[in-house]
Amino acid sequence: MRPYKHKIQYYETDKMGITHHSNYIRFMEEARTDFLEQMGWPYDKLEESGVASPVISLECKYKSPSTYADELTIEVSVEQIKGARLCIAYKMTGRDGETVCEAKSEHCFVNSAGRPIRLQRDCPELYEALKALEGK
Repeated sequence: MRPYKHKIQYYETDKMGITHHSNYIRFMEEARTDFLEQMGWPYDKLEESGVASPVISLECKYKSPSTYADELTIEVSVEQIKGARLCIAYKMTGRDGETVCEAKSEHCFVNSAGRPIRLQRDCPELYEALKALEGK
C-alpha cells in the first residue's frame, strides 16, 4: 500500500510554530481513509454495505516535532482484526525519515442501527481484505 502524504499547514501549528498535537488525530483519519480507498473500501461503500466503524480508542506517541511546511509520510497497517474489532497502526515520518509520531486506533464494527456486528459474518469481503493485510 502506498503511504499517505500530508503537508503541514500554517493553521495546524501553535504559537511556538510546532504542529499542535490534536492535529495528528486528523492526520490519522486522513491516512486511514486513503488506506481504505486503496483497498477498494472507501467509507461511502462501507456505509452502503450497512457497516460503520467508529473509533473506540486512540494512542499517540509523539517522538519529534513537525512544523509548518513539513511533509509527513504516514504508513498505515492493520495490526489486528479479530471479531468485531480492528486495530490500525500509524507511523508518521518527516522528510528526513525521522519518526514524528507512532499511533494506533481501535475500531469496532456496527450496523446501521448502531449494533455491534462480526465483520467476518456480516461483511466477509471487507474482513478478508483486512485479514490479508494483518501484520504487514
